[in-house]
Amino acid sequence: MKKLVIPVCLLALLSGCESVNTWLSAVPGVAGNRADTSAAAAPVAPPASGGVAAVAPAAAATPASAAAPRNPAPPTPVTGIVRDPGPRTTPAGAGGPLAGLDRDQVAAFNEGRAAFLKEYNIKAGLGPAMDLDHCAGCHYQPAVGGTSGSVNPQISFATKLGAANTVPPFISRSGPARVARFVRKPDGSLDGASRSLFTVTGRSDAPSACKIAQPDFHKEFAANNIVTRIGLPVFGDGLIEQIPNQALAENLTRNAPRKADMGIRGKINNFGRFGWKSQLTSLSLFAANAYNVTMGLSSDLFPQEASDLAECRVAGTPNLVADPKGKRRGELEKVTSFLRFLAPPVPSTDTPGGTASIVSGRALFVSVGCDLCHVPQLRTGQAQVAALRDKPVDLYSDLLIHNMGSGLMDYVSQGAAGWQDWRTTPLWGLGQRLFLLHDGRTTDVREAILAHRSPGSEANAVIDKYGELPPAQEQDLLNFLRSL
Repeated sequence: MKKLVIPVCLLALLSGCESVNTWLSAVPGVAGNRADTSAAAAPVAPPASGGVAAVAPAAAATPASAAAPRNPAPPTPVTGIVRDPGPRTTPAGAGGPLAGLDRDQVAAFNEGRAAFLKEYNIKAGLGPAMDLDHCAGCHYQPAVGGTSGSVNPQISFATKLGAANTVPPFISRSGPARVARFVRKPDGSLDGASRSLFTVTGRSDAPSACKIAQPDFHKEFAANNIVTRIGLPVFGDGLIEQIPNQALAENLTRNAPRKADMGIRGKINNFGRFGWKSQLTSLSLFAANAYNVTMGLSSDLFPQEASDLAECRVAGTPNLVADPKGKRRGELEKVTSFLRFLAPPVPSTDTPGGTASIVSGRALFVSVGCDLCHVPQLRTGQAQVAALRDKPVDLYSDLLIHNMGSGLMDYVSQGAAGWQDWRTTPLWGLGQRLFLLHDGRTTDVREAILAHRSPGSEANAVIDKYGELPPAQEQDLLNFLRSL
């Protein structure tokens, strides 16, 4: 069997880009997306702080006492004749509305898309601590609604309008856009809460009395006390929202004998289906959480700002509510319509590698066992909107959470999901994603596959079978994945 190599992060600090109108129109393959458009080893404990020993929460696997490495090393390149074909450069095949929407629903989609592209300022409620000022900054590859692209707007945003921020060491110009959490608090106790990368301090549109210190990310990074995540693509999320809870429950027992033989279990996280750990149950909650955590904007669902300092308050709160007289929809409602009516990505039938290779790769995907978690198709239920009702959903996910082992542990628990648990990421659209895994640590599909294998992972037996494929078949499987 081939030797399996599990990569770790490579992070670099580079320099800037401009506003959303500049970088969206300049990124290759994203034409027409301007903002004015209308249409390993044993499991380890988290890094110690102050000599306090790690204590795992109930939902997490109990860690060993070994210390984590101080800094991630560059990934070991995967060599040989088999290679990831890379993201397809064919047309996006994504970013448009679902087929079958009526005129009013298409109008709501377009209105929501404009809101998704909107750059917020302090007057509109931005901050006072945030990661970026617009949704599309984390979601524009290969079209608006996707994931991080080749240019990261967080670099220029750090000093936008005179802001006095420094760029964290895990943020680079070439992406991906990231959000961060600290593993431990200064007293050594477990943390896991989100930490906004930037503040409004120094911005020309912020009150002069508003002075908020930016977290010392360089110090925490040097102490190996930071875990990061990237944005998930939202293509087809309206269809995912309409998959019945019963289907998730049925996924627990689907192919039970094969799963038992392969050591695959899975569990439901409160019937959630959005977020890296399936911690969110609806698109409204998903959008409201993103606005609140990454932009500091409040809403009916999150009425309090993350940092509610009187000296920094400019806009009324909550920020994203509808007109109380019912004459206009709020920004949260608009963006939720965009997410709900956004079509899934269209796969390629012949790129890369040709049709025969893709067909072969699809069969190998099943024979190896990838389909046991990445279920090729589910179906929506009786949705109110006809375009979402009783439709096939070719998402390649069971929407369950699975233990992915110590190699992908992030020391964060959310609901029923522990440190090593992750939602089965839907694979539709994988063919045009640049950054892979929850923290964007690799751009190579093969490396991402191998990273599924580590102590405790439910995927170990599947990855062993993958590792036994002869080169030609492994290439077919990679070609199939990049066709999605």
